[in-house]
Order: sequence, then C-alpha cells, then structure tokens
Amino acid sequence: MIRGLYAAASGMVAEALRNDTIANNLANANTGGYKKDIAVSKDFAAALIRRINDGADEPVIGMLGRGAVIDEVAVIHTAGIIRPTGNALDAAIEGKGYFAVETPNGLRYTRSGSFSRNAQGELTTGDGYRVMGENGPLRINNGQVHFAEDGAVQVDGIEIGRLQLTEFADEKLLAKEGSSLFRATGDAAGVPASGRIRQGMLEMSNVNVVAEMVNMIAGYRAYEINAKAVEAHDQLLDKAVNEVGRV
Repeated sequence: MIRGLYAAASGMVAEALRNDTIANNLANANTGGYKKDIAVSKDFAAALIRRINDGADEPVIGMLGRGAVIDEVAVIHTAGIIRPTGNALDAAIEGKGYFAVETPNGLRYTRSGSFSRNAQGELTTGDGYRVMGENGPLRINNGQVHFAEDGAVQVDGIEIGRLQLTEFADEKLLAKEGSSLFRATGDAAGVPASGRIRQGMLEMSNVNVVAEMVNMIAGYRAYEINAKAVEAHDQLLDKAVNEVGRV
C-alpha cells in the first residue's frame, strides 16, 4: 500500500509539472518566435515480478511500475505561422536558421525578428540587444532599410552588410534563456543558414492553443485520477492499521 501511495503521488507531481509547461506555452501563444515545450515523462524504475515458491521455473508475472517522473522538458523547434506586419524593420526567416544577437552574456540566437533602431542608429531587438551582421552590428542610421532574401541589408539602396543567419544540425543543443533567445550549448556548431528572409513579416509562436487546452484538460484528469488513487490507498492503510491491526 505504501508503494501504491508513492506511485500515485509521483504521477501527481509529474502531471503538475506537465501542466506548468502547458500553461507557459499558452502564456506565450502570442510571443513572436516562441518555441513550445513538451514535458516528456518516463516510467520510474520498473521492476520485473516473478512468482516464488511455484516450482523451479518461477513464472514471470510481468513488469511492476513504480510511478512516473518527468524525464525532460523538450523544445519543439518547428516553425510558426509567418504573418505580415507592414513594418519595414520586421523580418521573418522562412526555413531553417536563427538571427544572431549580442547580449551582455554573449552571442544568442532567436527566431523573433521584431527589430527596431536604437539611439545610435543600430538595428536592435525589442529588448535592446544589437542584431549581428556577418561583420558585426548593423548600423542603419535613419535611412530606408531593405532586407534581401539572402540576408543582405541595404540602407537607401546601398548594401551595408548581411544578417548573420545561423542554423544548427542538432537543435536539441540549443537551451532556452527567455525572451525567445537560445544559447548554444555543448558541441553545438552553427553554420550559415539556408532559410530566406521575408521583410515586413514576423514568425509567430508555434503554439496551437486548441491542442494545448486539450492537453491541459487531459493533464488535469490524470492528476485527479492519481489523487483518487492516493485517497484510496490512504483509506486502505487506515483500515489496515485501525481495524485489521486490532484483530
């Protein structure tokens, strides 16, 4: 009975973490360039059960689960819908690739192309981080900006540089840092991206609100089932201690 309590309680913890992940996805459903997370669960230390004192063969009964645990929170890097904004400084990547931006903690990568112009005339993100070109930050001053499909940046018809677009063979090595930014970890090696730039457009998040709501409802139901199992085991334990134990 104690084992059953632990198994059911572990299921409650796992479902609570899963619903936290879904809630965060829903909160960022309208965040440009956001990539949704999924909580991946696994069986916790399953044990092989055999019958004992039943002959030399000891027939196998099967596997006994001991609960569930969240193995990892994985990021889904599929592209979101690209929508026109009419803003000349907005840019979306159609296909693979990430914009490179300069932050106080080093180079970071993002799919959010909601750019602006700072007081120094440099192209920056909404958080004020400088957007990197192949030869450093891009200074656009007050001119008319044009992004070519290949990432070339023109100001008043004169090319001033090229956006640093990077893609990764293994996107699992990109770690989230908030504000739609990713950090390259481990052996993540960036190469020039194959994606194309679409000016005056933004990539939206890849969160499907309807699907996330369905997943949240299913998660709540799973949580309730585990809670009922905890309650049932608690009642059995109460009977074992206070009624059976008295006999």
